Amino acid sequence: MNDIAVFADILLPAFVAGLLVICTHIPLGFKVLSRGIIFMDLAIAQVAGLGALFVTVVIGEQAPPLLTQLGATLLALAAALLLLRCERLTQRYQEPLIGILFVLAATAGILVLAGDPHAGEHMTELLSGQILWVSREQLITSGALTGILLVALWVTRQSHAMFYALFAVAITLSVQLVGVYLVFATLIIPALSTVGIHHDKHRLKTAYALAVIGYGIGLIVSAQLDLPTGPLIVWALAICGAITAAVVKTQHKYSV
Repeated sequence: MNDIAVFADILLPAFVAGLLVICTHIPLGFKVLSRGIIFMDLAIAQVAGLGALFVTVVIGEQAPPLLTQLGATLLALAAALLLLRCERLTQRYQEPLIGILFVLAATAGILVLAGDPHAGEHMTELLSGQILWVSREQLITSGALTGILLVALWVTRQSHAMFYALFAVAITLSVQLVGVYLVFATLIIPALSTVGIHHDKHRLKTAYALAVIGYGIGLIVSAQLDLPTGPLIVWALAICGAITAAVVKTQHKYSV
């Protein structure tokens, strides 16, 4: 397969999948960082993955994608509502509770897959994702849902409860596309790297640019070196984030 065919058939759909994830995760990442619930995305992503794994184990490898998505979404929503309830009871211990939820979901996944000969493969797909193998149907469905999510996030931006619900849906959708690692990296790295930018619109644009460049570099390097794509994109995002944070800090230093 020549370079043009690789780009058209594999890299371009993967890049589009990345753009869909970026669309919702940049604004969500800002909110997660400002609220100090950094690891909620990891916990929800792990719970969503557990829901998808459970459907796969119960029904089999040929489980309809829509049913798998539904199972993941329902479990993620239940986890989000649980965290919302816990936050209302005790904000002081919210992060430890999120950590406990993550550990429970991760170990439950191991238990669900116990005895499955493809357990290692399933866990790798959950964590690292299969961004290179997204289908056109997945992109169409994800594109439509992403549009709805963006509108809902804007309309309900002042609602704390709706933030939890929409966050769970967005995370579930993204885990199916890119895996747990990339979900966390896309949420946190651009938000954290641009925290020194005090103009909201400029910060948002910078974060989007950082994420797009990170995904692009990760995909290209992965294709050239034939290395796992998800982990490479995580590293590309981290490097782009470090450079961005350094530039922002330098600009701030000389502007004072």
